[in-house]
Amino acid sequence: MSSPRKLTPQEEARLAQVRANFQERRKVSESLEGIGVRVGVYSGKGGVGKTTVATNLAVTLAAQENDVALFDCDIDCPNVTRVLRISEGPIQNGEKLVPPSRFGVKVMSMAFFQDNEDEAIVWRGPMIHNAINQFLHSTEWGDPDYMIVDLPPGTSDAPLTVMQTLNLDGFVIVTTPHELAVLDAKRSINMIKKMNLKVFGIVENLSGSVFGTGGGKALAEEMELPFLGALTMSADYTNSQGPASLESDEVGAEFKVITDNLKAQIEAGK
Repeated sequence: MSSPRKLTPQEEARLAQVRANFQERRKVSESLEGIGVRVGVYSGKGGVGKTTVATNLAVTLAAQENDVALFDCDIDCPNVTRVLRISEGPIQNGEKLVPPSRFGVKVMSMAFFQDNEDEAIVWRGPMIHNAINQFLHSTEWGDPDYMIVDLPPGTSDAPLTVMQTLNLDGFVIVTTPHELAVLDAKRSINMIKKMNLKVFGIVENLSGSVFGTGGGKALAEEMELPFLGALTMSADYTNSQGPASLESDEVGAEFKVITDNLKAQIEAGK
């Protein structure tokens, strides 16, 4: 009986990488196993209010007596901490990071690790991938009912990494009524479908006399997806010292509609 063939250095390196990737996925899976529903808030275009929707959705769920975590996966331009007016970073507990909480929401973001929030984070895909994985398996998430994930915009490496790593239960797609935003939202939906993942529904942001209305609802009808609701363009967002859904009755009512519709879609899929 012949002895096994000795592996070449290249084969040994590839095997070592496979083992390392497996261990990394296992750590991430163990860290996330206590989380109830993982919802990605996503758009093909930046500037449509994705972070605004993610943060206000999270605090609305928390106000309804849910345990909620918010993960800012926009590594290049993290903005969740600014919207929530949160400055204290996570606390080290052994090998784990305990995320700070604001408005009843546990928050993790790359912004906590920037010396200056005005500085640009210029990283290639592998570095973004490593950062996301590091946050996932080193954070003590606990057992939240919901994790809201603010994804980076676009249809390339960064959002793809998040989709492949977090095993999200579904997505909320954010668009404005504008024609180009709707087109990019359609592209992001098609990307999700190619990965055999679920879209919970579409939210139309900045709806009103300036940008028009109906683009999000029309897209939902075209793509045969639920329309979760519209958010009117309002000065309450610019004047807010925190999430507008907690300070404005009108904004709060709009987010309650979206949250109720989202929960109905989640229940329907169980």
